[in-house]
Amino acid sequence: MRKEQKTAVVGELRDRFGRARIALISEYKGMSAGETAEMRRKIRAVRGEMRVAKNTLVRRAVEGTAFAALAEKLGGPVGLILTEQDPVELAKTVVAFKELGDKFTLRGAVMAGQTLSVEEINALATLPPREVVMAQLLGLLQAPATRLVRLLNEPGSMIARAIDAIGKKNGDAPPVSAAQ
Repeated sequence: MRKEQKTAVVGELRDRFGRARIALISEYKGMSAGETAEMRRKIRAVRGEMRVAKNTLVRRAVEGTAFAALAEKLGGPVGLILTEQDPVELAKTVVAFKELGDKFTLRGAVMAGQTLSVEEINALATLPPREVVMAQLLGLLQAPATRLVRLLNEPGSMIARAIDAIGKKNGDAPPVSAAQ
């Protein structure tokens, strides 16, 4: 590979890292072309990308970025898995590759400048989808307002129940005739 090509690869990787929300480092050994193609297809389905590049070029690309901690995870045949979209969805997809066994293993990740271990990636994969979290948050935000409305309606409800009880009590008594 000539110097111009290497510079272009580093520039492209740096651009990808600049837009990425999470970057994972994986190790792959002995995977067939079909397994690799299927894995890439699944990653693309969640708007992610798997790249393979020389470790020295990746080190140069991550220098001075929020993903600089990835440099210590490099060595041997590694794949970069990046996404600009939902990191949880990508983590779920990548963790699902456990069926490949020793052919595919995660080494770690960086998200928002924080290094994530394999256990933390697995924990990230168990989070509910973004829409569910937003719905739960909305429910939490609405709960105090709902309680306040109920509290404000309670005195009126108490009076209505008291009037209803008096009406039922008087309804059981014989009607008073106007002639008496």
